[in-house]
Amino acid sequence: MKKIVCLLVMSYLFQFTVTAQQTIPFKDGEKLTFTASYNMSGFMTQLAQVTMETSEVKTKKNTLYHFKCRASTFKKFDAFFRIRDVYESYVSRSSLLPLLYRRDIQEGGYKKKMKYVYNQKNKTIKSTQTKRRGNGTDWVQDKNFSFSNRAMDVVSTLYNLRNLPIANAKVGDTKTFKILFDRQETPITIKFVGKETINAGNLGSKECYKLQVLTSGDFLKSGTLWLTADANKIPVQARFTIPIGSGTLQLTKAVGVAN
Repeated sequence: MKKIVCLLVMSYLFQFTVTAQQTIPFKDGEKLTFTASYNMSGFMTQLAQVTMETSEVKTKKNTLYHFKCRASTFKKFDAFFRIRDVYESYVSRSSLLPLLYRRDIQEGGYKKKMKYVYNQKNKTIKSTQTKRRGNGTDWVQDKNFSFSNRAMDVVSTLYNLRNLPIANAKVGDTKTFKILFDRQETPITIKFVGKETINAGNLGSKECYKLQVLTSGDFLKSGTLWLTADANKIPVQARFTIPIGSGTLQLTKAVGVAN
């Protein structure tokens, strides 16, 4: 499931002029709900629910956006392979650059946590990784590392994509960028394919930007993402192929949208 969530957010920059958005495409209270399906024995089976929520968090100095993504298997599949994954990113409201990232993975008997504390000025991250041993004890590992300019975790990446003026892109435009995952920067190339009308759950049929994901990574063979071609740029569908199969994320409900 962590691969499914990661796929959803693997889109970021194109070869067009990036200017500040006049209208932010999300706001406090937005919640997007998706169904995750996977090809099992030739049949696409709905296995889990994925939610993405936006809220505002006030600190002593600033007000931040809190982006939270959760993935949970439906109860009937819990006995087979229970998944309860949480991804969170806290970003500056002005720059949309992340300040804090947390990931909590619970998949079957596997448990892992990751925390990034960003220093955007020095381009360094203080990370803490916690893994559960077979005997029930935790192994904690702290590590500091550097990152490239505007490299981000998977959650903040998607929301930054939504804030870009994609309407300025031309068919065939591409951009290679990097996502921070497990303390490594993964190169991803995004290609703007055009527009298609896609089922967007309770929003009905929507004209969408179609984005192709190109990568030489070992966990993703191919992927496609659709965002609504309007001021909200809501992700409505993602299709992916990985070495062990293929799957789909489909928007079923969007509430609290900004525009």
